[in-house]
Amino acid sequence: MRKYLILSFLFLLPFSSIAQENNYFLMLKNKKVNVRYGPSFDYPIKYIYRKIELPLKVIDKKENFRRIIDHKKNSGWIHISQLRVSRSIITKSEKILFKKPSKYSKPLAKLGEGRLLKVNKCKEKWCNIKTGDYSGWIVKDDNIWGIIN
Repeated sequence: MRKYLILSFLFLLPFSSIAQENNYFLMLKNKKVNVRYGPSFDYPIKYIYRKIELPLKVIDKKENFRRIIDHKKNSGWIHISQLRVSRSIITKSEKILFKKPSKYSKPLAKLGEGRLLKVNKCKEKWCNIKTGDYSGWIVKDDNIWGIIN
């Protein structure tokens, strides 16, 4: 019985990694990136992103193209050369930026909804970020869009 459990686990392991492979974030590498209707340069341009380091969720892939979705639920296909590993997030609601990773530390700024933040590092419930002239800590919760490690 134990042998069958181990064999079934080893058989299902590759399929679980395939399912998780589509749930990751990348960010824009350039200031101007074309989003297409399909996974080829033959497809027309759907719209153009003009925000470098914008985090995007990968929901599908085909050869060198990735199907993405953004924080506003826009989707399309982008060539992989226009993307890189994500180190940024976007606020989905107002957030408070703190000096230290504690709600009792000095608040530095109120960050509005839709603010792009560059992530330096994350701890258990906090992320150290930089945005504009500010740097500090925000709470990790469901009100941010993008990957946080």
